Amino acid sequence: MQKKTNYRWIVMAILFILYTVANADRANLGFALPYIRQEFNMTNTEAGAIISFFFFAYAFFQIPSGFLVKKFGNKIMFCLGMAVTSICTGLMAIAPNALAFKLCRLGVGIGEAPVAISSSGTINNWFPPKEKGTATGIFLAGSKMGPLVVPFICAWIIQMWSWHMIFVGFMIPGLMLAVVWYFLVANRPRESRFCNDAEADYVEQGEAVVKEEIKSSYNMKWLDKIVRAKKVVPLSSAKEVFRCKDMWAIAIGYFFVVGLSSVFMSWLPSYLVNVKHFAIMKTAFVAAAPFAGTVVGNFFGGWASDHIFGKRRKPMMMITALSTSVFMYAMLSAPESPVLLGLLLFGAGVFLAFGYSMYMAYGMGRADHNTYPVAFSLVNTGGQIGGAIMPLVVGVILDNFSWDAVWLTIAIGSLICFAVVCTAVEPVDDPLV
Repeated sequence: MQKKTNYRWIVMAILFILYTVANADRANLGFALPYIRQEFNMTNTEAGAIISFFFFAYAFFQIPSGFLVKKFGNKIMFCLGMAVTSICTGLMAIAPNALAFKLCRLGVGIGEAPVAISSSGTINNWFPPKEKGTATGIFLAGSKMGPLVVPFICAWIIQMWSWHMIFVGFMIPGLMLAVVWYFLVANRPRESRFCNDAEADYVEQGEAVVKEEIKSSYNMKWLDKIVRAKKVVPLSSAKEVFRCKDMWAIAIGYFFVVGLSSVFMSWLPSYLVNVKHFAIMKTAFVAAAPFAGTVVGNFFGGWASDHIFGKRRKPMMMITALSTSVFMYAMLSAPESPVLLGLLLFGAGVFLAFGYSMYMAYGMGRADHNTYPVAFSLVNTGGQIGGAIMPLVVGVILDNFSWDAVWLTIAIGSLICFAVVCTAVEPVDDPLV
């Protein structure tokens, strides 16, 4: 019997590194924002608009990217998107005015749209059902690893040169890694010269195996009642996706989750500098704390969904929504100590990430392989609209109220997220209810 190659985990490692770089390209703006505001003489609302430019472009191109990935495949669209993202990131360093800077930021958002869809599609194609939650958790840990390392790199670059060089420094690795992806990652295991037939069979035949494993090991009947577990027919067309109330509920829930993440990424350094009056290196450490937490939370959330909750995705989403509301309310009395504040934000990051990757994994159980890129593009559109609107809302709130109003608004939004997610059905093969 042929021993399988396990090359899918090499693909996972490459994807983790690439998505770390891609998310660093969007996170570096947050650390540079105080200096950009000063150079271009911007209000808080104008600064929030620059942040939102990326997310609006990213959201607008999600659904078109889903159809493009479905037509041309993950490999081509990933490489193209990563190249556009990196080039536009580098161009921000030489933008002569605020308008040019916004247009470059718009280009970064357009480029990253197919990167996200292709990444998600790669996981769906390369991993059997029992590993998809874990793989998705690892992947999205990469999305938080970028914002985790960005503050330290940006602080060093600013001290050595200027904020402009941040964007040049993040352009180069993205271009190099796009080439690596093109030569090392195929659309499916069966098409890869590095993956043997045994591994391809394992991935393609995993559905039958995982049904028996879950049936014999999962017995949380009470939880299936809470999450509304139900056997459903997989969505097999774009029309079915857009008519599915469950997919819209998950998209709305993701709106609030990504919205909070984008606030951490874009506004937290400004909060630490202007409200807490931390020095640049203390700001870097505390700003990195929630993303250190999200790396941990994404790993554990994906693993728990696969191995404890029997591929149920909603439990982790619900935990994230409720706990996030509590942590944001706690920020109303945020400690003055950098260590204590860092620990508070680390905890917020851990719980935020428990359910973060589940929004991507949900569609894998709700739609078939061919339709999944469209299903995820819908969910991610909802998320990125949240990522676009929340930083802008924060800017408006800060120009009229205070940071207390910001934290309270996010806490209320998290409760709304919980209520909406609860309405969706949990798609499972053998519900226990």
